Amino acid sequence: MKFCSRKAKLEGALFEGDHVVLGPSVIHEGTLIGDKVILGYPIRRKILLLLKEGRGVDFEALDAVSEGVRVGKQCIIRSNTIVYEQTRIGDNVETGHMVLIREGSCVGSGTRVGSFAVLDGKVLIGKNVSIQTGVYLPHLTRVEDNVFLGPHVRVTNDKYPPSSKLRGVVIEEGAVIGAGAVLMAGVRIGKRAVVAAGAVVTKDVAPEIVVAGVPARPIGTRDEYEEKKRVWETTP
Repeated sequence: MKFCSRKAKLEGALFEGDHVVLGPSVIHEGTLIGDKVILGYPIRRKILLLLKEGRGVDFEALDAVSEGVRVGKQCIIRSNTIVYEQTRIGDNVETGHMVLIREGSCVGSGTRVGSFAVLDGKVLIGKNVSIQTGVYLPHLTRVEDNVFLGPHVRVTNDKYPPSSKLRGVVIEEGAVIGAGAVLMAGVRIGKRAVVAAGAVVTKDVAPEIVVAGVPARPIGTRDEYEEKKRVWETTP
């Protein structure tokens, strides 16, 4: 199935196979849209309104209510990725397969979003961020430039779920979050801090500090971490 809105602007975009582009979406030159990608999917409220009005939910109806997305230059949006409306994606962004990016999110230039990752609400991602396979980032998460998020990192936004009070997590520039780590609602990970694999972070982490454990506690500094990494990389 190929559907492209008449309102969309495709400035030299390339299409791999079936695709759906809704609303006044803009896709800049050199960007590859993979097979079965959907861009500009409407928010839940609009879907419910369409059903209530009995208008159906075919692509024409979805196109009529979608506000579209903006995708920068030289991106690769791999197969089965779904990007909701009101989302902005910078230049040279890559997604893996089966990625979900919800409405209002912003993904900075040079960022990579791994397969099966979910940006589940308004999520702000900086430049040159590495988001590995299966990462979950909920509504109100903010990730600054040059952050690394290991496979299956889980961020939360509700301390006592389900509640009416959501608090986003902030991950500052250059931080490293190891595989399988859990960041509890409202915490701030300081600049160039490191969270070890499998840690559960319940409190703010100061800049340049390494934390590990459940709950996570300081075990060292970023300089010590970098020295250990250097030795690891140079040891035969």
